[in-house]
Amino acid sequence: MVTTQHPFTLLLLLPLAVIGIFSSSSQVSATNVRIEQFSSPFSTDLATLQSQIGYNFTNINLLRRAMTHASFSQENNKALSIFGSHLIETSVSLHLLSKDIDTSSKALTRLIAEVSSVDSSCALDGNRLGLERVIRVSPKTDASNSAIVCGGFRAIFGAVAVDSGLVDEAMKVFWRVHGGPGGRLVVSML
Repeated sequence: MVTTQHPFTLLLLLPLAVIGIFSSSSQVSATNVRIEQFSSPFSTDLATLQSQIGYNFTNINLLRRAMTHASFSQENNKALSIFGSHLIETSVSLHLLSKDIDTSSKALTRLIAEVSSVDSSCALDGNRLGLERVIRVSPKTDASNSAIVCGGFRAIFGAVAVDSGLVDEAMKVFWRVHGGPGGRLVVSML
């Protein structure tokens, strides 16, 4: 028997006693133990977002980071957003040039600018996904700001590329999101 003068010691020893009881019983098995995973609203939002974009992350922490603004944490979506922006530009260029190799550089530049524009396309696609409700920002920051929504939208594709190890996978997800039902003007321009 353990005697102690500190009540917390007894609390710490109690789980060990319970484990000892269960491990000595031959009737208790691992199938009888039920562990429920905690689900936060943010985790639920990430699950919904994965469903919307048609891609399930192997490393969900990449999507968490993609949905985290710099005002919220030092571990944020800045680098993924830059990568995603380049992926979107490359995807639009490839799509347009594969349809018409004689496309002028001026038309290509205009189309890339249109897709990359915070106000015309990028933020609208992000709003269609409801990113303003998902992106984590500081209390003093407005998550519905177009630049923040656009940054999160771009970061998704950077995160997909890193998660899958494939730029092509990120491009497929972009076209599924951008060109799917309710897709923006670029699909019609291409």
